Amino acid sequence: MLEVIAQMGVLIGAGVVLRLARPGGRDPELLRKGLTDSVYYLLLPALVLDALWRTPLGWDSVRSAGLAAAGVLAALWLAGTGCRLCRVEAPTRGAILLAAAFPNVTYLGLPVLEATFGPWAHGVAIQYDLFACTPLLLTVGILLARRYGGVGAAESSVGVLRPLLQVPALWAAVLAMTLNLLDVPRPVPVEGLLRMLGNAVPPLMLVALGLGLRWLGFGAGQLLRLVPVLLIQLVLMPLLVWGLALASGLDARLLAPVVLEAAMPSMVLGIVLCDRYGLDTPFYASAVTLSTAISMVTLPLWFRLIG
Repeated sequence: MLEVIAQMGVLIGAGVVLRLARPGGRDPELLRKGLTDSVYYLLLPALVLDALWRTPLGWDSVRSAGLAAAGVLAALWLAGTGCRLCRVEAPTRGAILLAAAFPNVTYLGLPVLEATFGPWAHGVAIQYDLFACTPLLLTVGILLARRYGGVGAAESSVGVLRPLLQVPALWAAVLAMTLNLLDVPRPVPVEGLLRMLGNAVPPLMLVALGLGLRWLGFGAGQLLRLVPVLLIQLVLMPLLVWGLALASGLDARLLAPVVLEAAMPSMVLGIVLCDRYGLDTPFYASAVTLSTAISMVTLPLWFRLIG
């Protein structure tokens, strides 16, 4: 696992270097957007189609999605309770909720699971994300961002569902599950093409993650507010998911991948929501950067603890 994390760290570090070096004078945000758009619109849907077409679907898929949802909702409750007790201002409260509850299960989780367990773990990461985390982010997450940011509050309820329906990977998942359940065979040329496109996802995701890391800096008071976020995201959420997984009878083979997904740092996509809805973007960006750095230590610890 340490070797895997080291490899991940090199690719993330390459993204950080590209951000700082600005090769050719290019804006690193434009470079990151180019990479993420390629992944989002083409490569990730191909990977989802390939993985879910051949991944057995059953009660363990339902359990994995339930565990992911339970982890996110419990983290939201813990973070919300802490914010009420400490009387955190609304924009920062919204950023804390998003940073504490939504882990980076695709951009970091998928490459980590693939490198640690093999290509079969793609299905675990994809189901954890698309069956629970993404739907919750694009519904509950957006509602919370509107409430605490105040921007976009006049949008109708249809505006919450529309982003969910515009996720290409979700449509790829629906198609893949349909083909899977109907037991449609995969033509060899199609399988080869999907595999080729999917293999590009993990390295590009990690480089894009490095390009997106930002430390915007602030005082000691703000740093203290990061501690509960890190504790919830990197310690309490995986601990809760681990316990629920054991209680639910999850397949032992899936236990470590599911708990590692719960132990991922804060997701980068939340920065987009913070910008759009007027939340505390500097706080959220710093939470992503710090939690990602610390996860390079905590992920191997979780892997060793689970065995």
